[in-house]
This record gives sequence, structure tokens and C-alpha cells, in this order.
Amino acid sequence: MDSRIPYDDYPVVFLPAYENPPAWIPPHERVHHPDYNNELTQFLPRTITLKKPPGAQLGFNIRGGKASQLGIFISKVIPDSDAHRAGLQEGDQVLAVNDVDFQDIEHSKVSTALGLWYCKKPSQIGQIGQE
Repeated sequence: MDSRIPYDDYPVVFLPAYENPPAWIPPHERVHHPDYNNELTQFLPRTITLKKPPGAQLGFNIRGGKASQLGIFISKVIPDSDAHRAGLQEGDQVLAVNDVDFQDIEHSKVSTALGLWYCKKPSQIGQIGQE
């Protein structure tokens, strides 16, 4: 009796070649090392001005909120939308919109706030790390 699993019923998956991790760089050498990125300004909060006419789409999707114990994050930016042209990126955290703090807010309240968003003031968007 053959006890082997019939692998013909399973899809074949091809994986990319393994890449070794980069070589260790001692902390005291990282500041001036060409392979070590010291540019951290990409992680600082920035202000994005996005004007939304009544009835228009925002051009992005969100996820997160108080129930998930996370902030509000941009999950998708529609290509060639006003949000895309304004510099909004997937993975950005929305910190505030029109002086409404979004760091500890329920998702349903965010949807309401964004639905009424006519952008009287620039919106503060804090970018987090990108993969």
C-alpha cells in the first residue's frame, strides 16, 4: 500500500531565489555608510490639502479605528484621483481632518466626518513606514 500524498492535486508554487540579508553594519559606522539610509523625514507628519466638492469622491479608502485599537490608515488610493495628486499614500495614518482628532475615533464617525469633509483647513496626514 502506497502511503504517499498525491501531489498532482496541489498547485506548483515557484519561489524567488533566496537573497541573503545585508551585511551587519556597526552602529558607529551607520551614519556615513552608503548602504544605510539615515533619512527619517519620510516618517514625519505632513499636511495634505485635499478639496472635496459636495458629492464628489475622496479618492481613497480607510481602515482601522477605535474598535481595532489602531488609528485611521489609508488602505487604498485611487490612481489619478485628487488624493493621489495631493500626495496621499497607502499606509498613511490620518491624524486629523479639519481640527477633528482621528487618533482615537470610531470608524463610523470617521466615515461621517469624511462624508461631510469640505476641507475648510488642510488635513494633517502622518505617514508611517512603507513596506
